[in-house]
Amino acid sequence: MSSSCCVSRVIPYLVLVATVVGCAARLHAAETCVVAAVQPVAVDAGTAAFERGGNAVDAAIATALTLGVVDNHNSGLGGGCFILIRRPDGSLVAIDGREKAPAAATRDMYLRDGKAQAELSTTGPLAVGVPGALAAYARALEVCGKRSLSDLLLPAAEVAAEGFAVDEVYARKLASKVKQLSRFTGSRNALLKTDGTAYQAGEILQQPDLANTYRQIAIHGPDWFYRGEFAQSVGEWMREHGGILTAADFAAYEAIEREPIVTNYRDYKIVGFPPPSSGGVHVAQILSMLQRFALAEEYREDPTTGLHLMIEAMKLAFADRAYWLGDADFAKVPRGLVDASYCKSLADRIHRDKAIEVHAHGTPPRAEEALFGKHTTHIATADTNGYWVAITATVNTAFGSKVIVPGTGVVLNNEMDDFSSQPGVPNAFGLIGAENNAIAPSKRPLSSMSPTIVLDADDQPVMTVGAAGGPKIITQVVQAIVRHLDFNQAIEDAVAAPRVHHQWRPNHVSLEGSLPQECQDGLKALGHELNVLPNRSSGVTQAIAVDGEGKLIGVHDPRVPGKVGTVVLEAVE
Repeated sequence: MSSSCCVSRVIPYLVLVATVVGCAARLHAAETCVVAAVQPVAVDAGTAAFERGGNAVDAAIATALTLGVVDNHNSGLGGGCFILIRRPDGSLVAIDGREKAPAAATRDMYLRDGKAQAELSTTGPLAVGVPGALAAYARALEVCGKRSLSDLLLPAAEVAAEGFAVDEVYARKLASKVKQLSRFTGSRNALLKTDGTAYQAGEILQQPDLANTYRQIAIHGPDWFYRGEFAQSVGEWMREHGGILTAADFAAYEAIEREPIVTNYRDYKIVGFPPPSSGGVHVAQILSMLQRFALAEEYREDPTTGLHLMIEAMKLAFADRAYWLGDADFAKVPRGLVDASYCKSLADRIHRDKAIEVHAHGTPPRAEEALFGKHTTHIATADTNGYWVAITATVNTAFGSKVIVPGTGVVLNNEMDDFSSQPGVPNAFGLIGAENNAIAPSKRPLSSMSPTIVLDADDQPVMTVGAAGGPKIITQVVQAIVRHLDFNQAIEDAVAAPRVHHQWRPNHVSLEGSLPQECQDGLKALGHELNVLPNRSSGVTQAIAVDGEGKLIGVHDPRVPGKVGTVVLEAVE
């Protein structure tokens, strides 16, 4: 088989360079700052934050807040996030802004006649969890930022008020959800034309209610959202429309700082997010399995074998995910899932020459004793002062629950679908869960979000990466890391390369049609059932890496519109 099989062509990526001379902050040396995200207007907000004296944390939050305006089918104040930060002194911060189940939530709330009703957990008032994104953004600025929340909110409010040109992705998502959005007055008024039709690409969408929400938070702080007028408006609407989310649920919400997961992969350290993220655990677990193989050599000699080994490791990890993972504040999630000896035992089950059948999860060591302590977008930022940031944010599926409470402009999430509504029954992404991810009051649903930072042996950052795409987030992050570190591909090539994905159930390999036919045929010969993904459905990755000359290189996924902004702040006397 040709050694060139599966090696992608180089796909250009956009870079904005802005040079600021005589800036307010007196710098002793030139500073390079990079932000990568899925929407150019949001990237511009991030670069503007850098230009106004902010660091990579400020830029990431500015980008996230603006994405909540121009990309609110993916994320926004009505959703949640995980934030991973590496400070210049090498310390790590992990902020959990995942949504929580309302206090009135019950284990079987979506069952009717003994069967889970998917519509109840995906659309409408019962689908909504308590939003956590704003609390997490405020916390990140408090512990690591240089700019105020108000400074970053007001420019985003202007974008909402003045409007933005709808891009092709937004137009397509909006057109696909017109029927569901039309069910709710607030959503219809905020996102659709007066005749009830969707905005087309190039048309201007203004969101005055969302602009007002941003401005009120800028004036009064997050308490206006969690303990003031916003929470009261949502609580009243929910009570009138059969929901269980209350103003008291908002008041009780807190963003939590958690201990990052730090594991070794060859000569690197992988910093991931702990439960309720399943991504941090399973990125680490998959890489630990792959560490047992000479992956670069395998891929160089036969790319199909290299892909096969990754697929088998994915399969084994997702079997564990289905059984063990959940909110560690409520469920017993074993630390042994990332134990080196356990991962070796999983790797020993992998055959180079055939696909194995994984019937059930494994059992890590001390599973009852050593425990973790109690539609999506990704933002990557870094600066040469030493701040590196990975934020993955979401409202879950496109436009979340499809609910906007009138007068707020905020798309509310449908993260309740990320719980196991009925153990063994797939959710909207086909994922199966067990008791550890069952619904409980104030519990956080399991998430695939996988913000990741890679450090070298001297604890210096070499890469930050994350993705959007449900369970494919985990496998995208793994493939970007492996391709860049093992296969020595430039970071832009690692992100652009054709992807594969296996999540145990259903038992097939999802792959992009751009994967060379020779590789597809080779995987079939090894016993894999293939599912060729529709265009753009393999997920979206953003990354920043350090190149061989020590420069920061940002990359957005070429599969969708996006942008990388690079700001060079010149040294001044």
